Amino acid sequence: MARVPLLQLSDISLTFGGDPVFDRLSMVVHPGDRVALVGRNGSGKSTLMKVMAARVEADRGDVIPGPGVSVGYMEQEPDLSGFATLGDFASSGLDDGELYRVERAGEGLKFDPARAVETASGGERRRAALAKLLAEAPELMLLDEPTNHLDIEAISWLEDELKTTRAGFVLISHDRAFLRALTRATLWIDRGMVRRQEKGFDGFEAWRDKIWEDEDTSRHKLNRKIKAEARWAVEGISARRKRNQGRVRALQGLREERTAQIKRQGTAAMALDAGPKSGRKVIEATGISKTYGETVIFHPMDVTIMRGDRVALVGPNGVGKTTLIKTLIQEEASDTGSVKLGTNLDIAWFDQNRSQLDLRQSLWESLTQDPDLGVKGATDQVMVRGTPKHVVGYLKEFLFDERQVRAPVKSLSGGEKARLLLARIMARESNLLVLDEPTNDLDVETLDLLQELLDSYDGTVLLVSHDRDFLDRVAATTLAFEGQGRVIVYAGGWSDYQAQKHPIKVKQTGAKSKGNASKDKHEKATTTGLSFTEQHRLDTLPAEIERLSAEIAKLEDLMSDPELFTREPVKFQKATDALVERHTKLSEAEEEWMMLEERAEKSASV
Repeated sequence: MARVPLLQLSDISLTFGGDPVFDRLSMVVHPGDRVALVGRNGSGKSTLMKVMAARVEADRGDVIPGPGVSVGYMEQEPDLSGFATLGDFASSGLDDGELYRVERAGEGLKFDPARAVETASGGERRRAALAKLLAEAPELMLLDEPTNHLDIEAISWLEDELKTTRAGFVLISHDRAFLRALTRATLWIDRGMVRRQEKGFDGFEAWRDKIWEDEDTSRHKLNRKIKAEARWAVEGISARRKRNQGRVRALQGLREERTAQIKRQGTAAMALDAGPKSGRKVIEATGISKTYGETVIFHPMDVTIMRGDRVALVGPNGVGKTTLIKTLIQEEASDTGSVKLGTNLDIAWFDQNRSQLDLRQSLWESLTQDPDLGVKGATDQVMVRGTPKHVVGYLKEFLFDERQVRAPVKSLSGGEKARLLLARIMARESNLLVLDEPTNDLDVETLDLLQELLDSYDGTVLLVSHDRDFLDRVAATTLAFEGQGRVIVYAGGWSDYQAQKHPIKVKQTGAKSKGNASKDKHEKATTTGLSFTEQHRLDTLPAEIERLSAEIAKLEDLMSDPELFTREPVKFQKATDALVERHTKLSEAEEEWMMLEERAEKSASV
């Protein structure tokens, strides 16, 4: 028996400012669907969701909800006007017997129902909207970036809620781990077309890359055919008094087909330059602590950060991660102890609140009127790592078009504001990069590029993030806020931290017990004569060596193109530099592994 759809879109077309967002789009959401809605920033994901929620009317086509189906929508910027408190908004429209759902969601999402709307932050408003949606329990939930402004505990709670719900949902998120855990199908918006695959987000990138590869092959074949037909049209004239008008018309048709193909949007041309090296020891904090009133932010602690370290700070919202960073870089004074900064430091800061952006300024003004970036005496240039560039050209590198450069910053989406802030930061040289929630609103491709840049960045990185996948790919050390002012240092990223904090239990086999993972690691570190951190490094180095080897192979494949140097000399130089740097890192990793393995073997034989 055929399932009755929860929602059906039929022949939808929508145009903003002359360019089509969608053209003749049709799609169906079935009961029980758990769908990832993915696409580049600006591709129309939020617009499509608003069409599905009947918040935006299409130019033509039909949006048809199933008979009696309730559709709930959580937007990025909810309107709370007319409500005194967040709780009033979240419970509006609910019966008395359903109010407990708001309280339950409030506990899981960590929002205060008594908070006045006028004093609530954007993150608190979004959490209230999410609590309202969950309490209403519609049959179809439309969720636009629900994990933004949630800490990892709240994200885990929401993940568990959505795993057990019987409702269908369509989900926009930048959080790979969240998407992988929840979705069973993927809707991909690309250049006005929406494709569907009956696999969750875990299979998206392979699917996307295969489609792009097939496109490139077809475009190459089409270009070859046009070239051959054009040669025939020109060279055959002298041998014939009369052209074959059918072939001429066919050639024109081929050219029109090529013109109609929509070029893929490239990746942002982001680049990081560490500039002059800092001292080897970047930050040395001894006995630092911080207290506000009776609240202990962190007890006395020692932290040493060396050049090239990638340090992540994790913990619940409001626990003090930003305060600790500000203390470490001497923007705030410590109550006790001392902080000593290394020599030759040049700090760049990515602020989670985007407060460095003036919403009233245009994108043009945001760059040219910054005293650190604007070129003296010029109104159309920005200084990019010591070299003046035209502001429009530089903004295009971050995927802004000419129509946007004179628009106010307040008109940008969350992802576009993040890209603009990255453009400001990356115009400067820096050797200590502070990233406070950089992943909010960025699309998957931009996150991939940012991770690659950080991997090859020759400076030091302090990172605050609730994106578990990004933490795993970037961080080498984790400072974890574990409550009551305790900050504990762990080796590795998020998954490593979880493995050390919550060891995996190992089942007993036979009469001999293998104990748990924590005991095994401790005993292993003891018997090998290595410290816990050294043993962890020995365990993780093989994966790092494998990753570096794969990156080297990819770069060598890229540089095997004999025309790359002539066609794209800048790309060739960057690839050459990256290849040298990866070979150096691989050599160092192999040498470190051999040294640790030799020490472990010697200790085991004693």
